[in-house]
Amino acid sequence: MQKIKNERIVAENLADLYQKAADRFDTLPAFATREKALQWKPVSFRGLYHQGLDLATGLIDLGVEARDHVGLFGENRFEWILSDYAVQFCGAADVPRGSDVSDHELEYIVNHAGIKVCFVETETLQNRLLLLKDRLPDLRHIIVMDPDARIEEGVLKLTDIQLAGARLRNEGDRRVFERIKGIRPDDLFTLIYTSGTTGKPKGVMLTHANMISQTENLPGIHNPNDRTLSVLPVWHVFERVIEMYTISFGGCTYYSNIKNLGEDMVHVEPTFMASAPRLWEKIHEKILKGVKRSHPVRQVLFHTAYFLSRQYRASLSFLSNKTLAVKKKRWWELMILYPFHLVRWLIVLPWFGFFNAAVLERIRLSAGGSLGATISGGGALPGHIDRFFNYVGIPVLEGYGLTETSPVISVRSKHNLVVGTVGPPIRETSIRIVDVDSGAVLYPNKNMPHDGRSLRGEIQVRGPQLMAGYYKEEELTSKAFQDGWFRTGDLGMVTHNDCLKILGRSKATIVLSSGENVEPEPIEMRLQQSRYIEQCMLVGQDQKSLGVLIVPELEAFRQTSSPPASHQELAQNKEANRIISQEIRRLISASNGFKSYELIRDFRLLNRSFRVGHELTNLFKVKRHVVTKEFNDVIQDLFINGTSKNI
Repeated sequence: MQKIKNERIVAENLADLYQKAADRFDTLPAFATREKALQWKPVSFRGLYHQGLDLATGLIDLGVEARDHVGLFGENRFEWILSDYAVQFCGAADVPRGSDVSDHELEYIVNHAGIKVCFVETETLQNRLLLLKDRLPDLRHIIVMDPDARIEEGVLKLTDIQLAGARLRNEGDRRVFERIKGIRPDDLFTLIYTSGTTGKPKGVMLTHANMISQTENLPGIHNPNDRTLSVLPVWHVFERVIEMYTISFGGCTYYSNIKNLGEDMVHVEPTFMASAPRLWEKIHEKILKGVKRSHPVRQVLFHTAYFLSRQYRASLSFLSNKTLAVKKKRWWELMILYPFHLVRWLIVLPWFGFFNAAVLERIRLSAGGSLGATISGGGALPGHIDRFFNYVGIPVLEGYGLTETSPVISVRSKHNLVVGTVGPPIRETSIRIVDVDSGAVLYPNKNMPHDGRSLRGEIQVRGPQLMAGYYKEEELTSKAFQDGWFRTGDLGMVTHNDCLKILGRSKATIVLSSGENVEPEPIEMRLQQSRYIEQCMLVGQDQKSLGVLIVPELEAFRQTSSPPASHQELAQNKEANRIISQEIRRLISASNGFKSYELIRDFRLLNRSFRVGHELTNLFKVKRHVVTKEFNDVIQDLFINGTSKNI
């Protein structure tokens, strides 16, 4: 087998990346599809490249033009990446979405993006599009990816188009190579629709240059022996960039799913993967349940091993300056703490070494035993989950980004693993922290103590990964930028480790730990239709479900049989809590058009109203970041201490 250097491919665009990967990695496996446990069907880099050229030639013959928008609706499977290859080779841009897309979103996206040709994964998606056909005037062709699907009249099969393209290429058709030559770095490679503040999806325009910057700038050292497990939705830009990144170093991506994840992690033994917080929460729950069911001696051994690992790694982090440093430590603090951690590390070291090999190795085997690192994104990783896996020796590298930033802005690396942060910005990326109210730059600012480290504000970003804008939305695009910096809408600070720490959101959008985006305003407006609710604010950023803070309408409750005298008294009133619970169930339900993840699972009544100039603007709009700070204890109680007022 040819000797392959341990380095990533440098490419001008994605088509160039795919071609160079075929030349360099040739017969090595690029992607593998699960047929059953321990049985995978691989496709080589060379094979995938030529299949992509065949399909692209078929698409060109079908009428796909350079810079067209081609729909790509489906979940993780080989045919998805094959379709992506073909679309890029055509010089077109794909418009991806998952199979759970609603009919309303399907109609809006197809029409707004001007989609003429659309790939769909399943027979079900085919039938849904056909029912909407009269409302999709531009849509000419539907192509089904699943080779086993029943095809309706007028619908095309991916395999048929691929075979037609192969015949044309055998006859000397070279149009696909002309298309590839014409691709420019600033051409769109994808148009991803994400939720907007009005509920209307926004089309995020990402270019070839955006994606190539990610494959070149993500930290890490990998080679063709690496194995990546794909479980996150492939149409999400985070999973997608990891797949492109894996192509750049010649690794193999194995398509799995949540159902088979545990089995596949053991059998595939992935060395690297993208993940979401909810995945690690489930694995954490499974591990702890296994410990509880084990023999008492094994329980003692586990807790002893975990205790020793926690002491060992905490001291090691301090000695290597990898402990979260929100505030600058004084010299005398360091003089005291350094000897303490050094002595503790030396004492614990031999004991940790034994228990690490004898006990914690079994825990690592549940993740395959070879997992060098995983990047967790799509939401904040809960602190106790973050610490647990890093203590047991499974490096979870939390990252941060948005669809608009392709997505990675910053990420921890194995050599710069500061738990509690999302690491430093990746190469070629700059961040600044801006005061939410005044717009003043807090970091970097040489006029501030420590150049502005530890100061809280909105995170703004500049770098090659920034989107080209929102499709057909010039005003929204203009509002998203300030002096050339992208406004993330997230609050954060730069620590004294020069890492970014996320503190919350200044924008309204709530992202649950499952990755679902929730726009709170429609839900809040519906709740405020109740005569018992004066003000409210939805909460749930990075949580499993939504909660709501409610300021009850005092006058409405004063008409009840036992009238309260104040908001503080009302917050403790059992009857008031019962009434509010009923109102939430009545107003926010599936029968009223709300999705399952938009349903409210818990609430708390606040002991005072929101005040103008404090929690409210002069136009009576809620300052979400202020409410989050003022009522942080209430929010923590809502999500951590149980469901005494569960709906």
